Amino acid sequence: MQGQRVLVTGGAGFIGSNLANKLATDNEVIAVDNCYLGTPAHLSSDVEFVETDVLDSDFPSDVDVVFHLAALSSYDMHEADVQRGVRVNVEGFVNVVERARDNGCDTVVYASTSSIYGSQTEPSTEDMAVEVKTGYEASKLAREHYGEYFSNHYDVQVAGMRFFSVYQGYGGAEEHKGEYANIVSQFADDIANGRSPDLYGDGTQTRDFTHVDDIVRGLELAADHRLDGIYNLGTGDRYAFNTVVELINNELGTDVEPRYVENPIPDDVYVHDTCADISKIRAATDWKPEIEFHEGIRRVCAPYTEDRSV
Repeated sequence: MQGQRVLVTGGAGFIGSNLANKLATDNEVIAVDNCYLGTPAHLSSDVEFVETDVLDSDFPSDVDVVFHLAALSSYDMHEADVQRGVRVNVEGFVNVVERARDNGCDTVVYASTSSIYGSQTEPSTEDMAVEVKTGYEASKLAREHYGEYFSNHYDVQVAGMRFFSVYQGYGGAEEHKGEYANIVSQFADDIANGRSPDLYGDGTQTRDFTHVDDIVRGLELAADHRLDGIYNLGTGDRYAFNTVVELINNELGTDVEPRYVENPIPDDVYVHDTCADISKIRAATDWKPEIEFHEGIRRVCAPYTEDRSV
């Protein structure tokens, strides 16, 4: 993508800041964030930052492309205030797309979630049946339906990207997320500092862990190709939490044992396993993940090993 005026909502957050910084090398980028889970400290000086909320009306929307990543992005956030979750994730999405559409924008790429697949040990395809068990999932599925509405009724190209367990590490833009950071990043920081990471249940649950650099490439390609509809962004591989702890210990040269704790999330809503089928996005854009998980673990652990070598 080059020479475009781009809006990134949630632009000071984890994924949003990585995307904004990448795009700013060749585009005019505006990052909007209310700083609930984001911080402008992650943004390069080439990015214009506007501190506001996606429910407001005072952010720049005269753009060529919208990347809508702003969201309350966890089960806990939604259960704490279901109505707020709806306002931010659904009304905020509609507000952003409407404002941009009114200004002539016809390309929108937004964040959905792989959580709506539920627990799947086989690769999940975009056309498989999904169901909603949590407020978070309900808000993201509603977002997908509104995306379909904007596409069908107003001829806007609207691509919903179902992310699979995105990580980068505290050496990147995740540390400020704390308990909401990816478990790879949390486990690495715990182990590097001699703390036992907490694993829910027996640690056999699996995730399709996807490095943020691959997610950013997928988002940019979705806009470049003006995709419409729903697409998975994952790797097609899955790793157990126990394996993640083992790989981190191997990389750090440590031997920290995990602590197994009771899962605070009810079993009937907890997603035990995820795995992506990425054939649709690959066919549309030639995208495929480039960072294999062992390399991703090395990158997450690198700041800790570098500190020890100084």
